[in-house]
Amino acid sequence: MINIHEVEETNKMIEKENLDVRTITLGISLFDCIDSDLDSLKQKIYDKITSTAKDLVSTGREIEKKYAIPIVNKRISVTPISLIGSAACRESGDFVEIAKTLDEAAKAVGVNFLGGYSALVSKGMTKSDELLIRSIPKALSCTDRICSSVNLGSTRTGINMDAVRLMGEMIKKTAELTADRDSLGCAKLVVFCNAPDDNPFMAGAFHGVTESDSIINVGVSGPGVVKTALESVRGADFETLCETIKKTAFKVTRVGQLVAREASTMLGVPFGIIDLSLAPTPAVGDSVADILKEIGLEHPGAPGTTAALALLNDQVKKGGVMASSYVGGLSGAFIPVSEDQGMIEAVNAGALTIEKLEAMTCVCSVGLDMIAVPGDTKASTISGIIADEMALGMVNNKTTAVRLIPAAGKKVGDKVEFGGLLGEAPVMAVNTFGCDDLIARKGRIPAPIHSFKN
Repeated sequence: MINIHEVEETNKMIEKENLDVRTITLGISLFDCIDSDLDSLKQKIYDKITSTAKDLVSTGREIEKKYAIPIVNKRISVTPISLIGSAACRESGDFVEIAKTLDEAAKAVGVNFLGGYSALVSKGMTKSDELLIRSIPKALSCTDRICSSVNLGSTRTGINMDAVRLMGEMIKKTAELTADRDSLGCAKLVVFCNAPDDNPFMAGAFHGVTESDSIINVGVSGPGVVKTALESVRGADFETLCETIKKTAFKVTRVGQLVAREASTMLGVPFGIIDLSLAPTPAVGDSVADILKEIGLEHPGAPGTTAALALLNDQVKKGGVMASSYVGGLSGAFIPVSEDQGMIEAVNAGALTIEKLEAMTCVCSVGLDMIAVPGDTKASTISGIIADEMALGMVNNKTTAVRLIPAAGKKVGDKVEFGGLLGEAPVMAVNTFGCDDLIARKGRIPAPIHSFKN
């Protein structure tokens, strides 16, 4: 139970420190929709989503009103569509038709985003997987609320380099097809190593094959709350610093637990997990970068940044895990450039580079996230950056991801603007030395030796 003191603290965090529940995500299995006839499949998908999620948005609003807790997004994740469409889709255009159906269903129930236009290809690609991947640029250019993800590697299987090469090409093509919107399609496309089955955050959410028919997952946030708490212990020793982060993370997670339990009861859907991530927004005072500065950095990217981020990530998890019955998803600190005003400032100041961000991803919850690069960046270079990030995830047995935006027609120093939670991003420089021969090799990078634990 949450006592009155916790309620008062929560109200203060909401009013003054940008605390919110970032998302309620309803996961829906589409396995019972599988059909060899494309039209029948599309109708079954539409009916399943609109019937299962018909009360999701209204429930979220009712919880907001009841507890005065902002719930920023209401979202849906579905079973990876490469699996659901395998019996009906004969060409990539067939998958695009499914994407349109998903978009129509998302709009019908009023959710902000729907994730799961996805393929899981860490070891190899089926014909269906490849068709879906090749359909991604068109699917994201002709829909509004669909998000796509592809899992390219894992600690147990290695890295599928054929898929890495293909995704470099598809990211480039997606950028070109959405050039009129600052290559917005790429902001809704992410590639993973060790993707979790229960992630409530976009663009990487999908309903894993091990999940039940439907599930409620909640993602909490609160960088502003953590920063404010650290202001009160400025200059204190590391023990005090860590204890303050842990206690604050506990309080933030308790809010998510309350919302998750309430939504589960009201919708009659099992509670899945709380994702403990600190997810920033472009709003002033809601920045992970500002937490790192409060810990003692002039800007993220300065020497000591990786150590400070490792400390933050670990204490958030230690504090949050005690506040929730079930923890999952990504859980940790997000460092998206476009969605964090402090990160943008660090890039503009020359303190933060892609190479330093890559080092930071070794200890945070995701990876190279929402980074704009020049539009003339080669597909092989994008694939090389993806391969590096997949290797970090594979070797360190953690989730890593890449969400790059090769902004069509833009060069270093220009800016892309997406609005809302996606924010804006300065175009960052990339290493222009080639890796073409590496990316041209076929096959996969084997799993690391420490993966053999049977």
